[in-house]
Amino acid sequence: MAAPFLGILSLDTAFERIVGDIGNPESYPFPALVHIVTGADSHMIVQDNPPPPDLLQGFIDGAQRLERAGARAIVSTCGFLITSQAEIAQAVNVPVLLSALSLFPMVQVACSGRIGIITASQASLGPNALAAAGTDAGAVEIAGLDHIPEFAETFLAKKSLQRTTLDPVLIAAKVVAVAEDMVRHNPEIAAVILECGNLPPYADAIQSAVKRPMFHLGDAAAHLMAANVGV
Repeated sequence: MAAPFLGILSLDTAFERIVGDIGNPESYPFPALVHIVTGADSHMIVQDNPPPPDLLQGFIDGAQRLERAGARAIVSTCGFLITSQAEIAQAVNVPVLLSALSLFPMVQVACSGRIGIITASQASLGPNALAAAGTDAGAVEIAGLDHIPEFAETFLAKKSLQRTTLDPVLIAAKVVAVAEDMVRHNPEIAAVILECGNLPPYADAIQSAVKRPMFHLGDAAAHLMAANVGV
């Protein structure tokens, strides 16, 4: 019998996914299988609305395919898919968690105080995505990375224009600086959620710098698998 595995719905990208990235199977202590949704380019998904109907159907088909293959839980590489969480989760019979933003209610209860969110695109994280997470702009502090060229030209550009390799040390420094600035201006922040599936590789560095609890989808995936199959 095949070992239980995590299913990963992935955007259609060209950039390097280093260990720790939600889309890299080596990021997990259990087997994982990636399903790339053809045509799901970053600029089509990183927005404050659900994907176009044909792409949404592609994610639903991908989730069902992963379930048929034996996935015991399913995640996605892009937190902005929170706007389609309900539709995709209802299409399968295994636990689905597409975005770290879905962790907001738990984090708010566990860490009394204001919650910070570091997102790939502050411009795109609007009322629809926040409402799907059970919050609004008045209850959180949001820091985006879309103004950082090394980040935006890698993770937010169209696939044909994306940088295919990255400098993790440089990106870590840039992301940590954004986190430090967010906490410096909002010292009441009690915890930080990393919306973007490309950010978990830098979680330890961010946590060390800002001294706040850090939550991301990689940790949540481990909890889903443990809850469902005890791995």
